[in-house]
Amino acid sequence: MESAVSAKIFIDEAPGETRVAVAVDGRPERLFIEREGEADRPRLGDVFTGRVEAAAPGFRGHFVELGMGPAGLLPAAAGGKPAQGALVEVEIASEARADKGPVVKRLGEGRGNVGRISAGASIEARLQAAYPDAVVVYDGAARDACDVAEEIALLEAHPLAGGLDLSVERTRGLIAVDVDFSRAEAGARAVFEANRRALKEAARLLRLKGLGGLVVIDLIGKASDHAALLAAAREAFAPDQPGVTIAGISKLGVLELALPWRQTPVVERLLDPYGDPTPRTVAQRLARTLAAEGRADPGARLVARCAPEVAAELAPLIAEMGPRYAVAAEVGRGRLDADIRAA
Repeated sequence: MESAVSAKIFIDEAPGETRVAVAVDGRPERLFIEREGEADRPRLGDVFTGRVEAAAPGFRGHFVELGMGPAGLLPAAAGGKPAQGALVEVEIASEARADKGPVVKRLGEGRGNVGRISAGASIEARLQAAYPDAVVVYDGAARDACDVAEEIALLEAHPLAGGLDLSVERTRGLIAVDVDFSRAEAGARAVFEANRRALKEAARLLRLKGLGGLVVIDLIGKASDHAALLAAAREAFAPDQPGVTIAGISKLGVLELALPWRQTPVVERLLDPYGDPTPRTVAQRLARTLAAEGRADPGARLVARCAPEVAAELAPLIAEMGPRYAVAAEVGRGRLDADIRAA
């Protein structure tokens, strides 16, 4: 990450949840979500004493027990060849995602008991270091900005100005970015500029979504002037260094690159494996809506009627908000079928 004078950091604090979004040039670029009560997990930058469990030849490394969550993967390039059972001090380089545990890098010999030694820097501290000139925004404006960032992060299709359209699709093995351009009559220069803008937008969206790994970007046409486009790609993905590898552009106009995984993807923080908002996500949204309606009508007593699984997540959030708010679990309601009424 790097500094940007035009950056704003939005911090939205709500019962049970803190969201932090970054906008650069008025467009959302990063989003982080932390929730109270969730199971503790290894976070980016945390330092652990781990125990080497076994070699993982298929992954060119070793699995390391961390004392919480799934074992971490210690790549051979990040820690040599420790003996099975040895204690090692490691740092979380990539948080767990889907069915994969965290990736760690070796700091040295481990001592004491297996478990966390120290926590990494907070999200706010990391972002303020990365964007030292950014304006920090709280209150309603922060909530609105985080809502927008969250909505965009979950989209697959991203129509942009000037006839440009990007689709970002995560598959099991890679991230596919398809670039479309509706201006069929455009000349070579216009197509080149559209491709260059598409690279900048693709980099921003991948950062916002928290995605990494192998990325293929299907540019417009056969993407002439490869040298200039590769320079544009290096500039667009510079904030993601270190760890970015740009392989090149094929004859068919496909750019291949690899991005480092760092955070758990936003979609995994908010949605279940079927692509639906989790009960906790729905509850957090209801809590924000309740708070907004309560501010609009200070004398009202409000009740959120929702599915039992959502009500179970919403109840402790309501307790923090005060006696004006209540939750009613109604059997038969769908997870997304909720409403708020005056008591």
